[in-house]
Amino acid sequence: MQGPQIGFLPDGRRMHLHHGPIDMIVDVKGPGRAMALRRAASRFETLLDELVRDLPRLRQPSGDTPATAPALHMVAATAPFVPTFITPMAAVAGAGADTILEAICNGEGVTKAYVNNGGDIAFHLTGKQTVTAAVATHPAATVTVAADDATRGIATSGWRGRSHSLGIADSVTVLACNAAVADAAATLIANNVDLPDHVAITRIPATDHHPDSDLGTRLVTTAVRPLDPSDIATALAAGAAYAHTLCNRGLIHAAYISLQGATRVVGHLSLSQQKVPEHA
Repeated sequence: MQGPQIGFLPDGRRMHLHHGPIDMIVDVKGPGRAMALRRAASRFETLLDELVRDLPRLRQPSGDTPATAPALHMVAATAPFVPTFITPMAAVAGAGADTILEAICNGEGVTKAYVNNGGDIAFHLTGKQTVTAAVATHPAATVTVAADDATRGIATSGWRGRSHSLGIADSVTVLACNAAVADAAATLIANNVDLPDHVAITRIPATDHHPDSDLGTRLVTTAVRPLDPSDIATALAAGAAYAHTLCNRGLIHAAYISLQGATRVVGHLSLSQQKVPEHA
């Protein structure tokens, strides 16, 4: 495997950080931009090696305290969701984004910054700065977050995504205090959008995909055939109910849940900041 690759996209502005499975897009605004990007590049150099070092711990629901910063972010982000089954790996992409954002903001002159790690986004906002992100719903929509909002992380999960899901949501996008918490919450909400034992759903043990999966032999979704409207409503209701509990506990700010063209919106972000139609 090649070492860390650091460069810029063709627009000449956004930085591209790539190493193994990690693929990040970074941008910074403000008079401290140049130094902030240097800090991001320097921090990225060791990020994957640190995660690999702590993998045995991160694949377990509990265990020894990890030694590296991104792993500590992952453990902290997933701990509030226990006793629900979850391992720190549920927050790996979001924690990576948070770690690079911390480096960016560890200096003066940064008015706005974001780190997009494969769709899981950590961002920093000041003054009147805003960030607008795509929300994985049907039809496609966006949500805008302002500097005075509490949200600083957005993440998406679902059975069609990069990681494996125990549920059947096409996508769940979560807004939370940081990207690692959003990542973990999106994973668990997506797991709860489900129809156990339904004949239209195909599942296999996670270890059949990857022998070292943190999910062990738990059944992960590999296909969802077309569902009746009543089945879609039942699955979405289960996911929305769990998302409501997370909102009530203050763990997330909003969730956007999508399954076969139907959508549920849960949370406290003001409607003026949403462009998300809600479908039955």
